[in-house]
Amino acid sequence: MVSGDMDGSSFAKKAFDPWRLRCKHIHRQGIRLDRQRPASGRSELPNQGFIYKKHYSPNIDEQLNMSKESSGKGFLRRGSSGIWIKRNSSKDKVKDIEREDSETRLAKRARLQSRVSITLKDLKNFQPEKHDAKFFASGRDFASVYTNHQYTTEEKEILSKYDSLDYLPSHSEVYREWLKELPARLDWDRWVMMAFIGFSVGVTGFMLHQITHLIAEVKWHYAEKFVIDSHVKAYLWVLGYSLVFASLAASTVAYLYPSAAGSGIPEIIGFLNGTAIRYVLNFKAFIVKFFSCACAVGSGMPVGPEGPMIHMGGIIGSGLSQCKSRTFRCTLPFFERFRNPEDRRNFTSAGAGAGVAAAFSSPVGGLLFAMEEVSSFWSDKMSWMTFFCCMVATFTADFFNTAFGSFKIGKNFGLFQTDKYILFQVTKGIPVNVIMFIPAVALGVLGGLLGSAFTIMNVKICRTRIKLTEHVIKKPLLQKTVSFLEPILITVIFTTISVYLPIAFDCKANVCPSNATYAAAHRPTLHPLDPHRHKRAGFFESEHSYDDKKHLYVDPSDPMFDQIRDVCNNSKFTYKVEPNLPHLGCKISNNIKGAYTNKSLDHNGHTYHFNDFNEISVLLNVPGADAIRHLFSRQTHLQFDYIPLLVVFPIYFIMACWAAGSSVSSGFVVPMLFIGGVYGRIVGRAAVDIFGETSEDDYWRWVDPGAFALIGAASFFGGVSRLTMSLTVIMIELTNDVLFLLPIMVTIMVSKWVADYITHPLYHSLLELKCMPFLPNEPVIVDNKQTVINLEQYQAQEVMASPVCTIKTVESVKELAQLLTETDHGGFPVVTHDKETDHYVSYGIIGRTELYIILCSKSISSAADSQSEVLVSPKLTYQEVSQVKGTLDLGEVFDSLNSLANDQRYQHVHVNLSPFINKSAPNIDQNFSLHRTYLVFRTLGLRHLTVVDRNNRVVGMITRKDLMGYNLEKKLDVHGRNKASKEEREEKLRMINGREMEL
Repeated sequence: MVSGDMDGSSFAKKAFDPWRLRCKHIHRQGIRLDRQRPASGRSELPNQGFIYKKHYSPNIDEQLNMSKESSGKGFLRRGSSGIWIKRNSSKDKVKDIEREDSETRLAKRARLQSRVSITLKDLKNFQPEKHDAKFFASGRDFASVYTNHQYTTEEKEILSKYDSLDYLPSHSEVYREWLKELPARLDWDRWVMMAFIGFSVGVTGFMLHQITHLIAEVKWHYAEKFVIDSHVKAYLWVLGYSLVFASLAASTVAYLYPSAAGSGIPEIIGFLNGTAIRYVLNFKAFIVKFFSCACAVGSGMPVGPEGPMIHMGGIIGSGLSQCKSRTFRCTLPFFERFRNPEDRRNFTSAGAGAGVAAAFSSPVGGLLFAMEEVSSFWSDKMSWMTFFCCMVATFTADFFNTAFGSFKIGKNFGLFQTDKYILFQVTKGIPVNVIMFIPAVALGVLGGLLGSAFTIMNVKICRTRIKLTEHVIKKPLLQKTVSFLEPILITVIFTTISVYLPIAFDCKANVCPSNATYAAAHRPTLHPLDPHRHKRAGFFESEHSYDDKKHLYVDPSDPMFDQIRDVCNNSKFTYKVEPNLPHLGCKISNNIKGAYTNKSLDHNGHTYHFNDFNEISVLLNVPGADAIRHLFSRQTHLQFDYIPLLVVFPIYFIMACWAAGSSVSSGFVVPMLFIGGVYGRIVGRAAVDIFGETSEDDYWRWVDPGAFALIGAASFFGGVSRLTMSLTVIMIELTNDVLFLLPIMVTIMVSKWVADYITHPLYHSLLELKCMPFLPNEPVIVDNKQTVINLEQYQAQEVMASPVCTIKTVESVKELAQLLTETDHGGFPVVTHDKETDHYVSYGIIGRTELYIILCSKSISSAADSQSEVLVSPKLTYQEVSQVKGTLDLGEVFDSLNSLANDQRYQHVHVNLSPFINKSAPNIDQNFSLHRTYLVFRTLGLRHLTVVDRNNRVVGMITRKDLMGYNLEKKLDVHGRNKASKEEREEKLRMINGREMEL
């Protein structure tokens, strides 16, 4: 802070202040030094040191002790009254300056760059602490939602490098001038932008769906042909084909753009919560994300495209609304008024919701997902606009899907068929019985347990991957190669299992009339006609010829009856199955000559198909979405036996969990629905064996394995993600089964309650794994007795960072440059002199980036040659100050600031900061409720929150990291690690408030 006052053009000669160099040792986030000296500018105390006035906070003693221990001699010293802090002698000051001057410029540059640059190496290169090495360590991966995640020291260092973002733009004079220049509109342009975003996301979803379907279709089409000649030949084709696309998916991520790995949902959640995450919304990320996801899903890896669609939707929403690209370094002269942080984040939220809508054909689900999961700030207006965006995205994707199938033009252009419009169409509804809520609850418990296990295993695999990659392999190129080879290994293992595992299981035979009314959907087994119960209707029986198990009867006198009966009775399958099921891996049938073929038998103008199918192939040798359709199929009670389901479940569970964190762009949704559908089908099959199949009795028709598979999928999805409203709507829109709304709601709620007691939601766990700061809706702080702490009993001053360095509205260019080079704080409180109280009071706040731009402006450099005191008021617009964030070359910035700090000519050049100060930055009193402080901070989407005393003097600063759960527990000492009683804490607060009254 500049010594002395400055009014108008009257300037006092000021010397270099070495105390500025000590700002960085006080606190990494809150920054304030409120200095007071006599009018002469020199101290009257011995040794001619500087005197600094300090307002106490409860943690100041700890800060002073830490500072004393770190310096060795104690550069801060508290007087007998506890109010004044005195610097050491001048000799110590000279040593401090020499010690600072000995630091190389290269080290300073690296430190400056490290505060805003989070690389993959930063996220991986840390040594595990003792509590991290324990597999079941509390507060790590095994932490309920009522327990805050405990970060290691190295993880806290990574976490501290992330900057935060303000939700609202800085309300400065240049911002208000910029608003005046904008044309007046009635928000019609916002609706137009929402339509553009929805259309673009819909086209992206359509292209991704067509490409993945085409890749998978070609693979399995030729596999069925090659398997007739040789099973090895079919295996080599499937393996080679899959490896080609898996290699493309992994190479683009591992070598070109590692930020595109995974689903991208945690990064979108973190960004919309207010954390600055670099490269997440980059156009390169979109290209790599799309290409890698299409190749990974098409190759047959146990992954899905829905997560990347959400990420790509967010990228589209952010990019289109800003009408500029840093990748191509171009800016279009359209929609300029959307180039502010509030609109950018709102359009990003809408794009993410549109991604869900396009992926699931679920416009309402997309809206609720954006509101419930990804967005931290919401309004009624946002609801309407996001709903409109999701509607456009869904319509666009479905409209183009009606015209094309694997990029082949169809004949039903504009016809929204249910098999394309509804991904997992349930063709036959089943009445819900109250008894069904019992298995729904049981599946909910199972989903919560298995969903928690999936989350924990996935995080553990990610941690193991990080440790092995970073600590075993040191060379960056070799690390990338290992990351590239991991998806290849997954593909080899999963493909081998998918092709050869079906051979270990017998196939099931099935016979059906190809042109009968029920042929396409029923695939019934034929039995002798009972003449006492049914009348003949030709060779095929009418609908009334089906008994309670849907058996189709045939007249025994028919000459072809024996051949049909022999084929039919060769199988234990007594219920109908779906048509055209995969038969890859089937052995040679005793009744049908020729391996892996479907032989036809013509009789009386009708065709009978003797079709073998393999249960393992039905689940593993088809795309994931098709396998889910088979699991959800109704009235196919015995289509899957216990053993195949029990064998497939652990294999897919482990492989999906492993693949989810590898170096490909992939999502979790398809694996979650598949895994839940498998164990739901197992429970449903058990119910059939217990109660029997009574499809003609409405009271017991709910005993259907397909219905149980749907509920199981919802339970596992809920146990992993902890979504409630959006997941319920998505499941209904996916299946068109409104009758099962209540059972789905029950199982989702139960799975969430169970999983909440075991671990954090998957996406939040990944945020913690990546050390991205995140503030949940409300903080949950518990003590050693697992009692929830009421934060209304605490005050803001108990967690604020103090003391704080402040700057004034007019400052020396040299000292501002020194402040920026020697500290890494993201914002600085601005104070102004109050003549009535003779104090410096809070005036606003200014960001670090704004100071960068101001000091690097041409008006500053042109004033350096002046021999007298100069006051410079840079003529910069709001766009020039704010729109360059993220495009600064930190190396060039450091060189410029370093030259300004070392050039004595800039000591008498002063800059007027008033036009760039955010004068609407909120302040709170130091006695303000901590719980309400948290709500204010998160609701307004703040980056900094200034804490003032009763006289409006700055006494502290609160940032995002100060309000994170682990930090609140530490500062409030809720676990009693400092052995401080509640009475002692209250007495200390009374002493602090008493000293404040004296001041």
